[in-house]
This record gives sequence, structure tokens and C-alpha cells, in this order.
Amino acid sequence: MIDNIARYILGLHGLAALAIVFAVPLLESSAFVGFVFPGEIAVLLGGVLAFQHRVSLPAVLAVAVFGAIIGDTVGYWVGHRYGRRLLSGRLGRRIARREHLARAERYLAERGGKAVFLGRFTAALRVMIPSLAGMARMPYRSFAVYNITGGAVWATTIVLVGYLAGASWQRAAHWASRIGLALLAIIVAGFALRLVATATRRHAGRLQTRLQAIGDRLATTRPALWARRRYPHQLAWLRRRLDPTTPAGLALTATIAAAALAAWIFGGLTQDVAAGEDAAQLDPRVHAFAAAHRTGWLTAIMTSATWLGSNWLLLPVLAAATALLLWRRNHRSAILIWTAYAGAVALYSLAKPLIHRPRPPTADLIGHAIGPSFPSGHATQAMAAWVTLAVVLLAGRSPRTRAAALAAVTAVVLLVGASRIYLGAHWLTDVLAGYALTATWLAVLVALHLRKTEPGPERDTAPPAATKPSPTPTQA
Repeated sequence: MIDNIARYILGLHGLAALAIVFAVPLLESSAFVGFVFPGEIAVLLGGVLAFQHRVSLPAVLAVAVFGAIIGDTVGYWVGHRYGRRLLSGRLGRRIARREHLARAERYLAERGGKAVFLGRFTAALRVMIPSLAGMARMPYRSFAVYNITGGAVWATTIVLVGYLAGASWQRAAHWASRIGLALLAIIVAGFALRLVATATRRHAGRLQTRLQAIGDRLATTRPALWARRRYPHQLAWLRRRLDPTTPAGLALTATIAAAALAAWIFGGLTQDVAAGEDAAQLDPRVHAFAAAHRTGWLTAIMTSATWLGSNWLLLPVLAAATALLLWRRNHRSAILIWTAYAGAVALYSLAKPLIHRPRPPTADLIGHAIGPSFPSGHATQAMAAWVTLAVVLLAGRSPRTRAAALAAVTAVVLLVGASRIYLGAHWLTDVLAGYALTATWLAVLVALHLRKTEPGPERDTAPPAATKPSPTPTQA
């Protein structure tokens, strides 16, 4: 059925096509059409029709965005007006328990903005979240902000995916569905972890007692006693490394593990590029796809975005941030910014001549780029500068503010990398290697910071030597 509807939509043009692209996301959550026909299919096909020049791309973007926003708004008011009445009936009582419904309503009323935004990107939640938000009496002003943001981002992304995919729209739809399912799994896992954490906090004392009892029983076993006698210092060191209560414990161990993982990824990419194997074989395909789907407006966006990773922009921004930190008398953070940036630049400057990889064909280059290609200097610089600035300048802010800023920084860094591939200045593996190299360096800096807070070696708590009795041979 979906294939037949898709073929019918692809046969339309002009106002009829725009009407379909507007109506399907409009009816998805307001009339629950999304349970039968996902809205992203119609929006994706609108991008394909724009690629075929049957409709204009700005018109498709406009109707898709407005259809998504208006549809969720109608769904909100339907849930606000009729939701409680439906769920209070006999069928509603069988579907959802009252305590579960009350918990969901309380969550949506208090912190439902994330659910409204993220739910837009998954087919199942996209149909239900607006009505549930209205039924939970979520303030409409808050709902409208997240609805407009999510609808605009979702519709624009799906239309552009269809436009860039062109004739390969079925593969793009397949991957969009998979990404939606993956996001749904992440959301469900997040709720599950939150429930587990809540239950753990409620029963923390009882759980700690049980774990302590289990640990005491294991400590009295023969292997444990032998290990404690044979490797006392090593076990004490391991206990300190896994201690979650100190920065130099579990946090330091996890940071070192992250640095090792990023370094391993960089090493693997370097090996693939040097041998022309595995990941390096994707580079020509990605380059050809990007070059074949260039358009005037997208080229203008990417040409501007690539400056976010250029020294001409980053150095003045870092200088202004340094002046602000010095004015606040935060000298350590000022030093950290330049250490992170200069270290990243030094690392990729050393790696480039060692690999000495040629750039993509000059005929496909937009702009100016010289020197070896691997790793990408723009990707490395952008990640080092923007991530460090976000961490330093947002210290002490609320978790929500820091999360929003880090999400924006992540988008900027990814956009810089995408611009280098689109403009023909770098291969895909060049950009990925730049990210991995910077992640390694930043993790090393964090590990060094945490290492400074590590306490000294454990000392004997016995009395001083002058008053301590002589040990017996057994004690010695």
C-alpha cells in the first residue's frame, strides 16, 4: 500500500503535490493517520519532486514545515479537549492504568519539552506525543516552542534528504526509518535507566547493605584471600581507579579509556588510508555523491560554514574569550583554551607530512586548499576550539544550558566537517580522523586535570613510629 501511495505522489506536480506534502504531516497526529502512513514518506517524496523540478524546493520546505507544526498543534488541542474523556472510558481503562497515566501526565506537564522535540523524529511517538501533551495540560506556550522547533528541523531535514537522494529515495527512506527506530530505542532506554535510577535511590540503603554483604562473602573466599596477600598494592591501586566518589577514580579511568578508544580509531583510519583499504574505499563514493548533489544555495551555506573551522575566525574568537577570562581572573581556563587549540594544531601538523595524502581532484574543489589532506585541519581546529570554549565558558551554568550549548557546538563541528567534504577539500576519512585526533587530545587534557586531584598513596593509620610498639614476627 505504501509503495502504491508513493508512486501516486511521485506522479503529481504543482499544487497537487504541495497539497499532499502539507496534508499528510498535518493529519499524522491530528487524525492519527501516522499509524497507517508515516508522514516522513510524503515529506521525503516532496524533496524528490523538488529534485525532479516538478515543484520548487522553497515551496516544499514551507508546506512541510507548516503542515507538521499545525498538525501537532491540532493534536495537542484534541488531547486537551477529549483525551481524558476517552481514557476514562472502559476501553481507556483497559489500555492504560491510572497510576501510569498520572505519572506520564506529570512528566509531560513538568518536563515534556524534550519529549515533544525528540518525539517528532520517531514515527510512533510523533503520532501520540502531541495528544498526550495536551491531555497532561502541558502549558501551550512551552509546547508551541518545542513544536515549532522540532517541526521546522524535522521537515527541513527530511525534505533535504529526499532532495539529495533523488532517485535513491527508497534507500533514504529505509535509513530514515532505521534512524527513527534507533532514536526510539535510545529514548526508551533513557526512560528505563531513569526508572532504574529512581528505584535505586529509593532503596539505596538496602541495596548498599546487600552489595556490602556480597562483597564481604567474596572477600573471605580462598582466591580473594590469596590475591589480597599476593597483590596488596595492585588491588589497592585498582580500588582507587574504580572509586566513583573521587575525580581521580572512576572518572579518570573512563577518561583514559575514552582517549585510548579515540586513539585506536585514529590509528585504524590511518592504517586504512595508508593501505587504501576498508574505510578509505568509501571516500570516492562519498566525494562523488557530494559533487553530484551540489546546488547554488547549499554551496553558499557550506562556503560560509567552513569558516567556522578556519584560523581566520577561530583565532579572534579565542582571543576575545581569553580577554573575558582574564577580566574574570580565570587564568587557568585561559591557558586551557590555548593549550587545547595549540596542541590540536600541532598534532595534525605533525600527522599531515607523515601520511602525505593527496586531496580530492582539484577540478572538484570549491575555494582554496593546499597541502596534504589527512587529517582535516578544519575539523580538528573546530572541534578543539568550540568544544573547549563551551566547556570553559559555561562552567557553573545549569545542566540544561550546558546540554543545549554542547548540542549546538556538536552541530557546528559536524557542519564544518560536512562542508569540507562538500567543497571537495577533504575526503570523509580526513574529517573522521580529525575528530578522532582531537578527541584523543582533549581526553588526555581532561585526564591530566583529573590526575592532579588524585590523593597520595594510602598511608598507615597506625600510631607514629615513636609510640608504635615493635611488631611481633607474626605481625611482620
